[in-house]
Amino acid sequence: MGNIIVTIVEVVVTIIDYSPLWDTMHKRNISQYQLLKSGIDNKTLDSLKKRKNITLLTVEKLCRILDCTPNDIVKFKDD
Repeated sequence: MGNIIVTIVEVVVTIIDYSPLWDTMHKRNISQYQLLKSGIDNKTLDSLKKRKNITLLTVEKLCRILDCTPNDIVKFKDD
């Protein structure tokens, strides 16, 4: 008889949470319209609303527009 090998894999799902972005925008009185006028496009805003991935370039743009750090824009939560 052969040997049986059992492998256990732990999967950790990380959820992207952009709630800090909306809070930062509110605190700084910046609207979505102002983001659009500053170079953030509709597709990116839609991605943010749907908790989809965005590029580091977009994070940098948001930080410059809002005069903040990445921690003011996004946080990660393990599921």
